[in-house]
Formats: sequence, C-alpha cells, structure tokens
Amino acid sequence: MSEIVIDINADLGESAKSLADGSDFELMRYITSANVACGGHAGDKNTMRETLAAAKKLDVAAGAHPGYPDRANFGRIESPMSPSEIEDSVQQQIASLATIAKSLDMKLVHVKPHGALYHAANKDREVALALGRAAQGIDPQLILVGQAGSSALAVWCSMGLHCAAEAFADRTYEPDGTLRKRTLPGALLDTPERAAEQALNIAVRHHVIATDNSELAVAAQTICIHSDTPGSASIARQVKATLQAAGLRVRALG
Repeated sequence: MSEIVIDINADLGESAKSLADGSDFELMRYITSANVACGGHAGDKNTMRETLAAAKKLDVAAGAHPGYPDRANFGRIESPMSPSEIEDSVQQQIASLATIAKSLDMKLVHVKPHGALYHAANKDREVALALGRAAQGIDPQLILVGQAGSSALAVWCSMGLHCAAEAFADRTYEPDGTLRKRTLPGALLDTPERAAEQALNIAVRHHVIATDNSELAVAAQTICIHSDTPGSASIARQVKATLQAAGLRVRALG
C-alpha cells in the first residue's frame, strides 16, 4: 500500500491575545499549515508578521486566510459584496500577507477563505470564481483550500488552480455533509481522543460518522483543527500523534 500523506491546518493570527499568551505558538507546534488572518475579518501587519515569523521558526507552511472585511462580526455573516468587490478585497488581503512573507524570506503556499466567505463560495459559483481570480492575480501556484465535496473546489480546479480538499477533526457532520451548526449541541468534538479518531477515519478510511450515525464519505488532503476550539493545542497534538502512529506521513500541502 502506498504511503498516505496528510496535512494538518489551523486558522491563526486572528487574535493579538492568543499570540501574546503563546496559545497560537503552542498550537502551531502540532500542525503543518497555518492559515494566517490577513486584515479582513481579523489581523493586522503586526499579527501577520508575528504569525509568519512563528511559522518560519517551526517550519510550518503559511497561507492566507482572507475573509469578508467585517471585523464587527468576525467575518461570520455573509456580506452583500459583489463578486468584483470580493475579488478586490481578497486580492488585497493576500497581497498584504505576501508582502510581509517576502520580507521574512517566506513564500505563501495556499489560500483558505474564512467563515462566511468559505461557505458562500460553496453556494455561489460567482463568489468561488472571484476567490480564484484573486489568488491567481497574486500567484497562480497558490493552492486553494475548500471543503471536501464542495462545488467551490470544482470551480477552482476548472480554472486550472491547484486545489486541496479539507475535512475537520473537531467538528461533527450532518448526514448531508454540512458541518453541524455551532449553536447546536454536539457541534464540537472537543476531546483529543474523539477528534483524533475522526481525523484517522478521514485520512485512512475516507469517512466520518454523521450525527445520525450514518457513514459519510469524505476524501481530504488536509485536516483542520479550529484554534478557537477549547483545548485546540491538545487536540492537535493527539491528532498528529495518532496519524503518525498509524504510519501516515504528516506534511504540508505542496
């Protein structure tokens, strides 16, 4: 059997507090790709530089994590922006991060949209196209990360972009393949053991157990752990250890 390779990613640089208290750095020790907030829903030049510097120190691949420019709602509410406005905003966000990365002798590897923008791309082809054009305008080699099975991935691949399907270690899935809403009970797999079990199922068996106990097919190249899940660093540590113990190679995209 050929070697299984999987990436572990997390959204970082979204809070000056989590950088200051070391929690972002601790989580970063157990992942292989960092999605760095770049000024839309969160982040500024200082947090971008600090997060990128930490990623370089820990040999973690860095990517852009652009969102709707709506800090009041942390980019979690869909915006009425036009596709061209989305393209311009996202391109500016990626460019800001790329400029700082270059000053640190780093190169961005991927782009993963944040929050409502991530989900909007799954529902609206024009939003997905705008995101793809924004990434292409900065670097055609950037890898676009989207939810496994989503229409956004199909759009980006049709544009000739490099794509990576993502699944989630710390979130439960509904039978239709959507993530269970955070407002509902049981939305989080917030123990390291449960998250690691789901990550292993995703990476090796290509499925998750949905909320109705049915088996849901999920094929992914990268597994996400949310930095705002309680105990995220402990979860990431257990996920990585479990995957490696099963003989998988944990490695960044690209």
